[in-house]
Amino acid sequence: MSVAGVALMLGGAGILPAAAPAQAAEVSFATECVPPAISGLPPVQGTTKVQITAPAQAEVGDEVEIVWKTVAAASKNPDVLDLDKDTVKPTGVVKVGGAASATLTLEGPRQNPPIPKNSPMVLPDMKGRLKLEKAGEITLTPDKYTINVSKPLSTDTKCSPKETVPVGATIKVSAGGGGSASGGTTTSGGSTTSGGTTTSGGSTTSGGTTTSGGSTTSGGTTTSGGSTTSGGSTSGGGGGQTDFAGKEVAVQFACQSPGPANITSKVTIDARKNGGTYDLTVKTAKGVMDSPAPLPAGALKPSMAVGLGGADSGTVNVEGPANSTPLEQGKPVDLPDMKGTYKPGATGKATLAPGTLTINVSLGGSPIVIPCRVKGSVQASLTLDTTEQAGGASGGGGSSGGGDAGAGGGTGGSAGSGGGLADTGAEDEGALRALALVAGTVILLGGAVFTFTPWARLRR
Repeated sequence: MSVAGVALMLGGAGILPAAAPAQAAEVSFATECVPPAISGLPPVQGTTKVQITAPAQAEVGDEVEIVWKTVAAASKNPDVLDLDKDTVKPTGVVKVGGAASATLTLEGPRQNPPIPKNSPMVLPDMKGRLKLEKAGEITLTPDKYTINVSKPLSTDTKCSPKETVPVGATIKVSAGGGGSASGGTTTSGGSTTSGGTTTSGGSTTSGGTTTSGGSTTSGGTTTSGGSTTSGGSTSGGGGGQTDFAGKEVAVQFACQSPGPANITSKVTIDARKNGGTYDLTVKTAKGVMDSPAPLPAGALKPSMAVGLGGADSGTVNVEGPANSTPLEQGKPVDLPDMKGTYKPGATGKATLAPGTLTINVSLGGSPIVIPCRVKGSVQASLTLDTTEQAGGASGGGGSSGGGDAGAGGGTGGSAGSGGGLADTGAEDEGALRALALVAGTVILLGGAVFTFTPWARLRR
C-alpha cells in the first residue's frame, strides 16, 4: 500500500514445485479506455492483446503464479507529452471460472522504458497468486485493467472489455493430498479476494474436533450451537470466550488526491470482549506504504472507519498512534495497530469489515488528510454474536464517533465500497482544475496534469 503518490509494488511468488510447467495463450478483445475526466479526452476504442501464463496442471492446496503480459494495450500515449522512464504502473483483473468462481487482481511494477508521445504504451507484466482449493478445471479470463501514470500527477486510465473475452488459460487441478474445498480463494500480492471459501457452521475438522464459540469437543463429534461466519471469519460472543481473532482479508482502496490512485493491503480485525462492548484492534500488512517525503516523528497518523453489517449497521472509528521515529523518503512504512471500541447497537450476528482508511500528515501547518475508500466489495474479517447496548452503533456512526464509512456493512460478510470516489485517480476534479489555474500550467497527458500539489509542502 502507498499514500501520497507512492504505489504498492508487488510481484507474486513463484509457482510451487507441485505445479506443472506453465502454458500461455494470447487472446484479443475489443476494449474501451476512459481517461480521467480532467483530461478532457474522449474514450478510446481499441483492441487489447493479452497473454495469460499459468501452470497447465496443479493440485489442491497449491498456490500458483498467474502472469498477465500485455502484448498490445488498447490505447497509446497521446500526442501531447513523452512519458518518463518508470512512471507507468498497470493493475488488472482476471476472472476465475470453471471449478472455482472468483476474481484475481494482478499488479505490475512501476517499470517502463521512456514512452514517446503518439506511440504504443509499453506495460510491464502483471503478476498475482491463486490458491487452488477445489479439484477440477479452472479457467482464467482477462478482464478490465488500469494504467496509472505517476508524473506529473498520479492519474488513471480505465480500460474495460466491450465484448465477451476468450479464456486465456486453463488449469487442471487434481485432488492430490490437499483434499477438496469449496470456493476458490484468490490472492494476488495483497489483492482483493472474491468468492472465497465458506464453511458451514459446526462442521467437523480433521483430527475429529470441532471448535465453535469457544468450546471444543473431541472424538469426532460436532458441537451444537456452533457458528462459522462467512468468509471464514471468527464468530464469538458465547461460551465465555473473550478474545476473537479475525480473518486476514485483502482490500483495495482508492485514495483522494494527492494520494495514489490505488492501494492494496491485507487487513485483520480482532476483538476482545469487555462487558457488553468490544475492544477492536485493526492491523494492516507490513510495509504497506512508502514514505512520500522525509517525515519527522509524529507526522503521520492512520485511522479507519470499520464497517458494520449483518444484524448491526454503521461504523466504528479506530485510530493508531503517530510514527514514533523519523521516516525516510521512499522507505517502507509499517502502519501501527489501530484501536477503538465497538458498542453493539443490535442483538444477533454482526459483521466487521475494513472501511475507509485515512492518513493524516501534519508538519505544523494545516494537516493533509487523505481518505482512501474501499474499492468494490470486501469480505468481513470478523463476525460477533452481539447483544444490543444502549447508545450502540446500529444505524449510527459507531461507538467511537464513526467517520466516513468505506464499508457499509453489506450482507453475506461483504461490505460495499465507500461509494463516492470517482474512478479518476483524484476525487475532486473541480479542485484539481482550480489548482491547475493557480499553477498557471495545465498539460494533458492522456489524463495526467502538470499542476501544484499539496505534497510540495512535504518536500520543502
